[in-house]
Amino acid sequence: AMPEITLTRNELGEYTAHNERGGSITVGSGGTEDFGPVELLLVALAGCSGVDVDYITSKRAEPTEFTATASGTKVKDENGNHLTDVVVTFDVRFPEGEAGDKARAMLPKAITMSHERLCTVSRTIALGTPVEMRAAE
Repeated sequence: AMPEITLTRNELGEYTAHNERGGSITVGSGGTEDFGPVELLLVALAGCSGVDVDYITSKRAEPTEFTATASGTKVKDENGNHLTDVVVTFDVRFPEGEAGDKARAMLPKAITMSHERLCTVSRTIALGTPVEMRAAE
């Protein structure tokens, strides 16, 4: 499957992204409360890995708390604008008992599996996939 989104300009600095399933999200340039492009990259990273980790660990026990925080340092250097020091931190809690113990034991492995194999977003960033930009003909 080849995912595709369409970004449409609403006004200067405000856009709406649409997916093929009918979903939409407003994207801003950073001057409003809307998510900016770099924040959306972090959302995609945390969301992709979060889904993986949730599905793997929830087979053992339903979490009582589940938060994934993604951050990075925006830099401008000889390579242009980019992020460094990108980190996704999981704060996941499970209930007491055997099922919770199994889920807790699985959490580090689930995070590693997501990063090293499962999460398309993490894998794409880590592999440094080339991006082509072009004008429509």
